[in-house]
Amino acid sequence: MGDPTYSPPDPAELPEPVTPAGRDGLAALLARPERAVVALDFDGTLAPIVPDPEQARAHRDAVPALAALAPRVRSVAVVTGRPAGVAVRYGGFAGVPGLDHLVVLGHYGAERWDAVTGTVHAAEPHPGVAAVRAELPGFLDAIGAWRGTWIEEKGRAVAVHTRRAQDPEAAFEALRGPLAELADRHGLIVEPGRLVLELRPPGMDKGVALAEYLREVGAESVLYAGDDLGDLPAFGAVEKLRSDGVAGLLVCSGSAEVKELAGRADLVVDGPPGVVRLLSWIASQLD
Repeated sequence: MGDPTYSPPDPAELPEPVTPAGRDGLAALLARPERAVVALDFDGTLAPIVPDPEQARAHRDAVPALAALAPRVRSVAVVTGRPAGVAVRYGGFAGVPGLDHLVVLGHYGAERWDAVTGTVHAAEPHPGVAAVRAELPGFLDAIGAWRGTWIEEKGRAVAVHTRRAQDPEAAFEALRGPLAELADRHGLIVEPGRLVLELRPPGMDKGVALAEYLREVGAESVLYAGDDLGDLPAFGAVEKLRSDGVAGLLVCSGSAEVKELAGRADLVVDGPPGVVRLLSWIASQLD
């Protein structure tokens, strides 16, 4: 449930996009919301980053903000590497009035949950993921993985986290090469994130998932918000779509850990609270 005292921020309190393309993207969204898609990462964007990913939950005002916005736009899409059902559960998206226009593109688009039906549709998993999952514990032991490193099962992918290690950055760098070799042997790739290395099938990324969805719904404008290296492909997809005439606004859910993303954003906000404030303000402008 959202905070009953929460209200949309005053427009003067919100930062303005710093680029002409970003200002054009926001203007297009506000001018024709029925042709606009608002797409959002989950962890670090709608949900604060926490030491244990299984404890991640959407910001307390995220669902009220989405429920206010979703009926006013073509669609709201949550684009995440998590399984779609997990994102729905951790986000609290199921059965919420006003969220009929929400979809969750889980596992980078390999799974899709639609609020209208409440069901998940999924493609067949890549066999390399099961092979890596079975081999990974022994593999980490054999290479002397840093104490505190741990494995997250993600269904169609598997991730190795170093945030709990004694030296998280050193553990992250030490594991990049060996995990890339392991992934390659099984036809997978490694996607680095914020102190996490995810092993997953090639061709699965947020850029592919986002571009395919925008084509499907015929979007004329898109807002995409993310916080991590895994969001760079989505940023790239929006940048390419701009050259094809689709207006776009790129939002970084601010983080000192991922300066590359902030450097390419049209607008940087203060983490999930800032994302929620932005969504609430947009909804208020569409009344």
